[in-house]
Amino acid sequence: MAMLLTGLALVLVIEGLALALAPSRIEEVLALLAAMGRERRRQLGLAAIAAGVVLLWLLRHFSH
Repeated sequence: MAMLLTGLALVLVIEGLALALAPSRIEEVLALLAAMGRERRRQLGLAAIAAGVVLLWLLRHFSH
């Protein structure tokens, strides 16, 4: 449970940094996402999930 909360905390810190340090860039990225089709956004999301799962597996597998 602590690992899950640590992960969520890191997401909040990274998201907060992006919003605080580059608010205009966030608007550009949101406009880019809005211009993409649903299927392309879905593929992007699935690729991000896959990359995250692989990274977690690598960290768990090689950290011992």
